[in-house]
Amino acid sequence: MSLPLNPKLFITGITGKPVMVKLKWGMEYKGYMDPVNGYMNMQLASKEEYIDVVLSCHLGEILIRCNNVLYIRGVREKEENVEMRE
Repeated sequence: MSLPLNPKLFITGITGKPVMVKLKWGMEYKGYMDPVNGYMNMQLASKEEYIDVVLSCHLGEILIRCNNVLYIRGVREKEENVEMRE
């Protein structure tokens, strides 16, 4: 059984770190989490777009509206370095 987690504390803890954000319609974005506004909209820098787990393109900085997010997960440094080399 998992305990409920305050999303604001979670997002504050991953600000400035590499994350993977999956949207409701299947696209995933990997980048560094920039500060989030009061509505929990998020901005990611150094972004890559993945569609069906395949790298689609490299993007700069983007804004993701909070109601489009399915989940957010942290990316481990090892995982990030391996994926960046591929």
